[in-house]
Amino acid sequence: MKGYVFHAPGQSTWQELPDPAIEDPTDVIVRVDAVTICGTDLHILKGDVPEVRPGTVLGHEAVGEIVETGTDVRTVRPGDRVLVSCISACGRCGYCREGMYGQCRGGGGWILGHLIDGTQAEYVRVPHADLSVHPLPGTVANEDAVLLADIFPTAYEVGVLNGRVRPGDTVVVVGAGPVGLAAIATARLFGPERVVAVDRAASRLQAAKEFGAEAVADAGEDPEQLIADLTGGLGADVVIEAVGLPETFELCTRVVRPGGHLANVGVHGAPATLHLEDLWIRNVTITTGLVDTHSTPTLLRMAAAGRLPTRQLVTHTFPLDHMQEAYDVFGNAAETGALKVVLGVPQHEVVPVHPTV
Repeated sequence: MKGYVFHAPGQSTWQELPDPAIEDPTDVIVRVDAVTICGTDLHILKGDVPEVRPGTVLGHEAVGEIVETGTDVRTVRPGDRVLVSCISACGRCGYCREGMYGQCRGGGGWILGHLIDGTQAEYVRVPHADLSVHPLPGTVANEDAVLLADIFPTAYEVGVLNGRVRPGDTVVVVGAGPVGLAAIATARLFGPERVVAVDRAASRLQAAKEFGAEAVADAGEDPEQLIADLTGGLGADVVIEAVGLPETFELCTRVVRPGGHLANVGVHGAPATLHLEDLWIRNVTITTGLVDTHSTPTLLRMAAAGRLPTRQLVTHTFPLDHMQEAYDVFGNAAETGALKVVLGVPQHEVVPVHPTV
């Protein structure tokens, strides 16, 4: 097969590799039909994730067909079309029993494209398959389903649920990239009074409006004043950080109201200052987190019902073997306008849903 291999910071290639094989009885082998690129993959290529060893196939999101199963796999079989989750879960350790799959201590967690070979290849081995792949309904196309492997669960769980968005809230999302846009879309499910998006790119602020933001602010033009004006000087009930830079995190701490919630979603590659000299008295809750993907079945049902704007995020599509071109487009989003890129040829005809009499 061929796959996209990380060699060193700034060095990666689409190259021939041995086909994956079943290593444990809970494994499956998936033929990859659709895959996408995550901002975390860009962090790896920059050298921000040193745990990724040279020679690792990147990627942790995919849709494909089961071609082989281990002897202990019970929930899927060859021929099934599945979503490959970004998180693998053993289902037995203490964290998995609490639904904290991202912290799995039984050989799971974020391992694909991180600690073992990932999904940006023609085939991928997926450990702990019974909890780590999800059979797909025929109404959900590949381009939609692949966005439920990571960005929608991440935005929903680490941003919206951790931030405790409630009806009537003012929600500020700092960063209108793919995860920020998914946070806007899923925050609106809880009936906030308004969602405000902050970003530097005019194209992404326009996308934020299309995803439901009632107000937008250029990060370089005093967003703090806009948020103060909208909230009577109090600040936002919930602030979601979806960038991963020190300056964006510190902005979030300044615009959250006393008693509010700051949910950090961004992947940080450098230290950020926590101004406890200002925050200690304000009853602010700050949360961080790696997605657990416990919400994936719920999000899949919502996508099948047409309740999630998944396809709107896909701005570019490529054949699977155009991986380097896709990385160039995604990595230069300011010039290309890319939100999400999807690679792979559709392998499944979407089944229309007809009402029953």
